[in-house]
Formats: sequence, C-alpha cells, structure tokens
Amino acid sequence: MHVRTCDPAQATEVSADDVTGVAMQMMVGREDAAPNFAMRHFVVAPGGHTPLHQHPWEHEVYVVEGHLQAECNGERRSVSAGDVLLVPSGSMHQFVNSSDADARFLCLVPLASECGQDVPGS
Repeated sequence: MHVRTCDPAQATEVSADDVTGVAMQMMVGREDAAPNFAMRHFVVAPGGHTPLHQHPWEHEVYVVEGHLQAECNGERRSVSAGDVLLVPSGSMHQFVNSSDADARFLCLVPLASECGQDVPGS
C-alpha cells in the first residue's frame, strides 16, 4: 500500500510556458509502480493559472480547497472545494485562481506511454 500526505508545502513550482503561480506534488505515479494512472496535487496561488491547452487524454479533477475559474472549450465555470470535473480528451482547458487565497485540486490522468506523467498544469 502506498500512502502519501497531500501537502501544499511539498508542491514544487511548475515551470512551463503560460503558467503562473502553480505548484505540483506528485501523489501517485510511475515511481510508485502505479500501472494505469497518475494522481497529481496542484496548488494555484491567487492570480495564478495553468496554461490554456489541450491533450489527447481525459482527466478528472477534484477541487480540494478554494475557488477557481475552470474553462473547457470556451465555457467558463466557477468551481470550489468539493466539486468534481471531467475534462474530456481534446478539450481546450485552463484553471484560473481569481480569488485572494490559494486553491488546490487533485488531477487524475492516464499513464499510457503517449501521455507520460509529467504534464504541467493538468
């Protein structure tokens, strides 16, 4: 059994184009011998955002703390702690924190070889 604590202090800054104020902590991945999925913990600082991007795999998102604007294929929705999102494969998507407090979410993605696990910004 693998047990790891979701800890914002353990998240490391995501350095990628068009990413501001985002840190990530790998919760479960290849290094843990996970055969199918990676779970990542993201912390988005006030004013921070992931890139507006797309990729050929779905992912599921659970908002742990705070408030975010989630954009998917041009539709923008306010989401907050307790909300669950499905981002379909191929969808243009982004997460923006326009609040004055950190927001945190968990993101689950497949570990298929074409996806990898080091995908910045979910």
